[in-house]
Formats: sequence, structure tokens, C-alpha cells
Amino acid sequence: MDEYTADAFVNRDEPVPVLAFTGTGSPSPDPETKRSRLKQSISNSKLKEKLQDGAASRSETGFSLQDRLLTKLLQQVIPSENIEEVLELPPDKRSSKYIGRPGFSIPLMTNNFRRFNSRIGIVFVFQTRLIRILTWRNPTHTLSLLAVCTFICLDPYLLAVLPLAVALLFVMVPAYLVRHPAPPPTVHHDAYSLNGPPLAPASTIKPAPEMSKDFFRNMRDLQNSMDDFSTAHDGVLKIITPPTNFSNEALSSTIFLFLFVSTCTLFVASHLLPWRFFSLLLCWASIALGHPSVQQAVLNNRESHIRPHEKKVQSWLDAWIARDIVLDEPAESREVETFELQRRKGGRQGEWESWMFSPNPYDPLSPRRIARQKPKGTRFFEDVSAPKGWEWGDKKWVLDLGSREWVEARMVQGVEVEVEGERWVTDLVETDNTAALKAKKPDPGFENGSSSEQVPFGQWRRRRWIRTVRRKGVSSNKPIENSK
Repeated sequence: MDEYTADAFVNRDEPVPVLAFTGTGSPSPDPETKRSRLKQSISNSKLKEKLQDGAASRSETGFSLQDRLLTKLLQQVIPSENIEEVLELPPDKRSSKYIGRPGFSIPLMTNNFRRFNSRIGIVFVFQTRLIRILTWRNPTHTLSLLAVCTFICLDPYLLAVLPLAVALLFVMVPAYLVRHPAPPPTVHHDAYSLNGPPLAPASTIKPAPEMSKDFFRNMRDLQNSMDDFSTAHDGVLKIITPPTNFSNEALSSTIFLFLFVSTCTLFVASHLLPWRFFSLLLCWASIALGHPSVQQAVLNNRESHIRPHEKKVQSWLDAWIARDIVLDEPAESREVETFELQRRKGGRQGEWESWMFSPNPYDPLSPRRIARQKPKGTRFFEDVSAPKGWEWGDKKWVLDLGSREWVEARMVQGVEVEVEGERWVTDLVETDNTAALKAKKPDPGFENGSSSEQVPFGQWRRRRWIRTVRRKGVSSNKPIENSK
């Protein structure tokens, strides 16, 4: 195994550190939790489609038989499902992922990981050097960084010079020194000419070879960086989520109020604040906190100086929330409806029998009626339940006496509306003399009817029942989890 590669960027110093917060660690997740999250986060149809798309290209790249068998097995295990049809998502014609992107493939993913790991060393080199500067390993380097930050904070226009200076000092000058190396210390300068053609070949950046120590150093740092990100992600969510997800509505409402007032104030008066001084103070404080002596002093004085003030601020905030934040608004209430459907038994002269309670009136022009499908609903009144997330606001259903209003609102045609009595809305049977019967003087109890000659009724009639529902509150002990 090679010790190192000369032309590769690899972090050959100490490993990338792993972050750890108090009371948290990096345990391996529960297999059941991993399995459930995998089922939710991976689209079965997409995965299978990409596996099928990548099967043809793998035969040309010469993957092993074991890899092909594993891919075929995954294609058989993953069920078929078209996610675009389920979600009704139109394809993005502007994106090239539907044209030239390879499908999901375990061998391809393995190959890409090896290539990525061979070239990620420059990131870890930069990370290690930045840690060395911020932790005051070399005070002269840290003070140089402070000087650069001071100039930029006092004159922000110098920020445009920074990338050019970085390219000049860290790219161009080192590349020139490789082509024109300095004289060796054993040779007198007068005998070594600084002019003339280049003395060495140009430098090139090469990836770390596989199975070399540099390759495994990159894997080590990549492993630690993934752990750092997971730990930092969980730590940030642990701090930010409770006060901002409205599990404690009073506290979250207070934060929202402060943010709203601060936004409005800065929108008007931001140009009056000394931002250069604030940025300079923040820069110096951030870099100074990286010094071991400053960190030790802050930790030693926290209990005696900071803790008492934290308790005072917390008590004042709790008192202000209890006094000024009022969250006693009544729950949202709405009105729901159901239709009692009855069907005539034994022909036009038969008796009416109760059929079901349906959310739709099942009128003659309803889609299910035209398609000759049965109405949807429940057989008994007690089985009608409140919508999901709502609860009943009163004890019983109330008959809607405004039958003509809901018929006109839905533009129901071909029915007889009873405006008195039990408020039934009955279907009509269209015959040759139906129009003539409707033209006669109607019965006061019907919207379209006659007392002398009855208009022939159809097989169905319905009436509307209403009831109040109230939105059901969710306990703060059962927060909703969002995976992103």
C-alpha cells in the first residue's frame, strides 16, 4: 500500500474531528426506524424504473456477475408504481434528468463513491487548515486572518478583492514556484541563475489511487464529516424546533411577535445602524472564542456571571408571556351536511323506504346517477362521522328547513321541492303531460306541484340534515414529524 500520492490533495494531518453535544451521541439507528424511513423516502416505482434503465448500460461497462444478479433481484423486489400518475406531476421538459441521466445502480453508485472519495481530499485539507487557524495553533496565521477580516469589515468593498487575491496567492504563485523552484540551500545564489527556462514540469492535481493510504485517509475524514453533519443537524433542531414549532403556542407566538417587530424596525431604520462596527465586533469575538484561554475563561465564569442573568431573563420572559400573550380563541367551527335518501318500493304507487345517508343529494343529474352507480354513504344515522380532524359541536342533527335554498344553490333540476312539512325533494318522472301539470296552480306545500292532479314522482327523494363541527385540537405531546 502506497504511503502517499505526491500529486493528490489529501489531509495527512490529524483526522477531521467528530462533534459531540452534551447528552447526545451518534448511536446506530434502530433497524425498524431505518426500514420505515426508507420506505417513506424512496419511491418504489422510480427506483425500479432507474434500475431497469441502468441495466442496459451496465452490460457495456463490464460489471461483475454478482452486481448484475443483485440489481436484477432489486428489480423483482421493488413493486411497480408510477409516481407521476399518483401525484399527477407533469414532466419537467426543461430538465435533462429525463433524457441523459443514468438510472439507479448499486455498481454505478459504488463506482461514483470511489471516484468522489479520490477527489474530496482538497475539501478536508481546507477544513483542517481552517481549524488550525481558528484554534490558534499558529498565532501568527490567526492574527493575519484577523487583520484581513478587520480590513474587510471596515471597508466592505475590499470583499471583491478577496477572491482575486486568493487565486493569485494560493493558485498562481504556488504553480509558478513549482515550475521555477528556488535554489537549493547548498548552492550559492551567484552560481544559480534565476532566469531561463522552467526547471520542473507543471503541477497537476491527480486523484488519490484506490487502496492507497491517502484513499483511506479520505474515507476516514468523510466518515467523520458525515457524523459531524448528523450531530450538528440534530443539535440545531433540538435547540430551534421546540420554541418555533408552536408546541408551546405562547412561546412561539412571542418569538413570532419579536421577529415581526424586528423585521419592520430594520426595514425602516437599518441604514442608521453601524453595521461595520457590528461585523467587526462579531468577527473578533468569533475568532477570539477559538483561543483555548478564552474558552476556559468563559466556561469558568459562566456559572457565576451568566447563569444568574439567564434566570432573570427567563423569569421576565415567562411573566411577560403570561401577562400579555392571550391564546383563548375558540376553536374553528363549521357546518356539515348529510342527505337522507329514500327509495320508492313497489313502483310509482309504493311506499318509501329508508335507503342510506349520503354526503351527496344523488339528484337526477349527478355523475353517479348518470353512470347508473349506487349512491355512497352509510346505512344508519348513527354511523355518520365527523370529518377527519373535527369533532361534533352539538348533540344532534337538525333538519334543514330551507329546502328550496340548497336546491337552487346546487342548481338541481327535475325535482319537486317540498317547502312545508318534512322538506322532501323528490325526483320527477318526465312524461308528455308533466309540463302541463307543472303549469297549473301549484300546491302551497310544494314548489312545483298541483293539488288536483299529482305530478308523477320518481324513485328517489332526499332531504338535508345539518350539524355543527368543531376543529379538534392536537396535543403538544404528539408533534408532527417532517422528513426532508
